Amino acid sequence: MRILFIGDIVAKPGRDAVKQTLPTLKKDQNIDFVVANAENLAHGRGATVETIREMQTYGVDFFTGGDHLFWHKGFEDQIDGLPLIRPANYPDPTPGEGYSLVQHKNGTNILIINVMGRSAFGGLYHLLDDPFKKFDEVLKKHRNTKIDFVLVDFHGDATSEKIAFAYYLDGRATAVIGTHTHVPTCDQRFLPKGTMFITDIGMTGTIDSVLGVKTQIIINQFLSARNQKFEWEESGQKAFRSVILDTVEKTIVRFDKNI
Repeated sequence: MRILFIGDIVAKPGRDAVKQTLPTLKKDQNIDFVVANAENLAHGRGATVETIREMQTYGVDFFTGGDHLFWHKGFEDQIDGLPLIRPANYPDPTPGEGYSLVQHKNGTNILIINVMGRSAFGGLYHLLDDPFKKFDEVLKKHRNTKIDFVLVDFHGDATSEKIAFAYYLDGRATAVIGTHTHVPTCDQRFLPKGTMFITDIGMTGTIDSVLGVKTQIIINQFLSARNQKFEWEESGQKAFRSVILDTVEKTIVRFDKNI
């Protein structure tokens, strides 16, 4: 099976990059299943039903989230029924689910899990449940279920936490895919017990920016030491960042395209 995972899709430029790239890529690379991180999908923060549906029309099958997923008022009441999960280690009773068992049309069962790191985020993220123990909990719930592949989106800042988590899952997850930083890493590899891993796919969106935000806004923030209102850059060069996981050929390959 060939699974494509698209890094954080940021605002309209990210959605446009998916529109311009994904339909052809799926055909050329014989992609069976597409997952994308959607936490910045709508206007740079959060997701909406409309932007999820838009991405489905371009060929995305399933979505994972992160710390900004519920940014838009009312979305917490709309998440159920969408092909979307939020981080599983949010405390109860957070709306939505943190994992999903997806049956592919070829009969394959894919367990998709989303967790969020607790290092370097700041804010209230130290109140999240332990992502390590949460993975164990989810896997235990499915111990009597036929599962062909386990795909984990680890949404976090600290590279050390992501790497430690991947080694903790080594041999139990098909792939551990890092998201959130918007900066791609080149460390895609197989861990000793066979788990595919990459620290961060990077963002899909405008790269003539600071992580998708207009550059002068972030420069002003550093110069003034004061928070600035973010505006998302819609002009300039865009990038499509992703990885292709081949479970037959046993490969994990970056697919990046500048547009």
